Amino acid sequence: MDKKNIDWSNLGFAYVQTDKRYVANYKDGNWDDGCLTEDATITITECAGVLQYAQTCFEGLKAYTTVDGKIVCFRPDMNAARMADSCRGLEMPVFPEDRFVEAVVEVVKANKDWVPPYGSGASLYLRPFMFGSNAVIGVKPATEYQFRIFATPVGPYFKGGVKPLTLRISDLDRAAPKGTGNIKAGLNYAMSLRNIVDAHNCGYDENVYVDSATRTFIEETGGANIIFVTKDGKLVTPKSDTILPSITRRSLMQVAEQYLGMEVEQREIKLSEIDQFAECGLCGTAAVISPVGKIVDHGKEITFAGMGPVIQKLYDTLRGIQMGEIEGPDGWIKVIE
Repeated sequence: MDKKNIDWSNLGFAYVQTDKRYVANYKDGNWDDGCLTEDATITITECAGVLQYAQTCFEGLKAYTTVDGKIVCFRPDMNAARMADSCRGLEMPVFPEDRFVEAVVEVVKANKDWVPPYGSGASLYLRPFMFGSNAVIGVKPATEYQFRIFATPVGPYFKGGVKPLTLRISDLDRAAPKGTGNIKAGLNYAMSLRNIVDAHNCGYDENVYVDSATRTFIEETGGANIIFVTKDGKLVTPKSDTILPSITRRSLMQVAEQYLGMEVEQREIKLSEIDQFAECGLCGTAAVISPVGKIVDHGKEITFAGMGPVIQKLYDTLRGIQMGEIEGPDGWIKVIE
């Protein structure tokens, strides 16, 4: 099948309906066999658990065309495991991790003509998600659920690609201690929408959230983990029980240590010390790594090197592994075909 006639190099990060998606339903304590469908419409009761009490979680991963023409996914087993954790955190049935990976493969194969060509800078974004589908009027978990995966071709998450971003320290909180900040629940993102719109209206690309207990430690942004590089080249990432365990961030830590010979440290990072770092970046499936040029803390501007030499090496190495230009660790690349 031929590739779709799309201007791959100028794609934004937006939904484009593709040919097939995967659907499985949970009822009476069991998942059905699941299947691919052309129907992109979901029909549920007005009293569905997801609509009444936001019982939903999701994942995000990508399929790429590598330098040798293979179609691959990056660490889908990690997404399966993280979604299982999210389900447990929201009292939802876990979709079996092996079936999760199999469903990812099915969706990519069914939409392979939507996978952008190598060198385009684009990818096929996959969105697995699950929600409570039966009627729930009392405050309790649903008893029926639907698991789905759709695919859409995308370009860079931030407009302009890898230009340095300007962030602000948020006055609002992202997550409470012992809350749901460490799982990929839809409700975590709903609460950030007002704040991100305000940030954009004020000329910022994103909000940086600090811990809600003491408001003294850096946590993450609304849509990505944050990383810092010291002046002597050490990679430092925030340690907190209320941030999402980013697969990209964990991969970058391993890349930094094993491929670039860097010292890596995961620890609490004080807001008061961020002006001591040389480089800063946002990382995640959608963004990969986006360099940060400035963080504004209530009028105080802290500047960084933008796409500095270390952030550039990290980006190039991880992207090289994803694109098949550099051999990755065992199990990182799932070959679709």
